[in-house]
Amino acid sequence: MKSIEMVWKEMEKITRNAGKMLQNREESAKIHRKGDVDYVTEVDFHVQNVICEQLSERFPSIQFMGEEKDNSGLDFDGIVWILDPVDGTANLIHDTRMSAISLGLVKNREVLAGVIYQPYTDELFSAAKGKGAFLNGTQIHVSGVERLKGGLVAIGTSPYYHEYAEWVFEVSKNVFLSCQDIRRSGSAAMDLAYIAAGRMEGLFERVLQPWDFAAGKILIEEAGGKMTDLYGGKMNTVEKGGVLASNGRVHKELQSLMDLNIYYRQPNSSDAP
Repeated sequence: MKSIEMVWKEMEKITRNAGKMLQNREESAKIHRKGDVDYVTEVDFHVQNVICEQLSERFPSIQFMGEEKDNSGLDFDGIVWILDPVDGTANLIHDTRMSAISLGLVKNREVLAGVIYQPYTDELFSAAKGKGAFLNGTQIHVSGVERLKGGLVAIGTSPYYHEYAEWVFEVSKNVFLSCQDIRRSGSAAMDLAYIAAGRMEGLFERVLQPWDFAAGKILIEEAGGKMTDLYGGKMNTVEKGGVLASNGRVHKELQSLMDLNIYYRQPNSSDAP
């Protein structure tokens, strides 16, 4: 593989160029149902296809994991792209202008580089291991907020897992009562990018997929923050699970509110965080 700096710059360029497709309202109106509340648009497919083709041309030996494809058979002990072509598809459908492309590069299950691009604001968040985190070329850092009562916390509702609804909203209430305020953007990738940029202090979500958080993980870590599972343990970067992210300073305080015994049905083992 080429040097991480060269790969990282190609990631930035490819992701930014694909971003204009998110603003195609005609294609975003072409909707396909994947589940009861799970949808995909033609934009999702087009962005994924374009990015996959361009990455394959430049880096033919690297495997590809995408939200809108069959990912069985991937060797995660090797090098793998992890792409969410549209993080915030429901937002895209409703034109709330809070959707992003999220692209991560993983080797031996560790994230080496990540890019999150929000085309509506033309904000490109990117990071590479040991190189720092950046927003449009300017280095960024997590906030210096020391206590949860002075921080904003993003909540994720895990909308495809209604069995966790009681847990989500009971914990959200406890977090709300402990922090300055809560936010629900509909894009975990953007929430993670905002934590890295010092705009918010935390995020929790009961179930996220690797393409939701891979790029955000390296962004937060390189910006000085922390990401763990809901128990405070090490994240499995290639499997779905619970995610707790913060500026690092409020992590233990936020983690103490993640009571996994509150009001939720016992999950299947495959859904456990």
